[in-house]
Amino acid sequence: MIRLRRRQGLPLAALSGLLLMLSFPAQALERLKLATQHWPPYQTLEEGKMSGVALERVQCSLRRMGQPYELHMMRWDKAQLLVETGEMDGFFSGSSNAARGRYAQASVPVISEALSWFVAPGVKLDMDDESARYQARYGAKFNTSKWLYLKKNGYNVVKKPRDADALLQMLWQGDVDVALEYELVLEHSMHTLGIPTDYFRRVPFRRQDLSVHFGKTFLTQNPNFLSTFNRALERCKKS
Repeated sequence: MIRLRRRQGLPLAALSGLLLMLSFPAQALERLKLATQHWPPYQTLEEGKMSGVALERVQCSLRRMGQPYELHMMRWDKAQLLVETGEMDGFFSGSSNAARGRYAQASVPVISEALSWFVAPGVKLDMDDESARYQARYGAKFNTSKWLYLKKNGYNVVKKPRDADALLQMLWQGDVDVALEYELVLEHSMHTLGIPTDYFRRVPFRRQDLSVHFGKTFLTQNPNFLSTFNRALERCKKS
């Protein structure tokens, strides 16, 4: 049973996965199982309904392929673990890194998003200076590629927020000086909490591709799947 905590209008829900059924011929393909997380505005769960720009592009691609599927909303760390152990066929949306590359292969990007440093008011910091990583308190969503990047590269990481709302609260209340997050994600949290979007100084970090990561076990069993999915996704992005 999957349980989601109530957050800022998110209803308490217990799901075994939101199953989206489509019509297929009698010899239909085996149903694809994908895991995702509640991550506005890319993937959301509101009043029992899944939506979001990334989720809709994934759905569009699978419909074009005639591929039956089910989507399961869960914690991000669990989503990745279940793909690694072969209990799920893939997860989305996420960036590529070496750890994920050991057990999964990324699709073409579902979303390409600006990743930026958000610096609290009053913090005088030159983010281009190598020493900046030691001169401030940093935060990112716990156990994501962003958080792991900060830890691996010696930044002074002091908190382990579980979602973007918690990260924003820490930045706003002065528990961290700098947050590393996707612009659309933190802007969504600012809107939710009533914080002006220009309240924090922004320093561009890089543009990041976010993809669907399909388990290598699944792809070995379905060798043509990824190329077919990529073609369908590119068409959906254009439309």
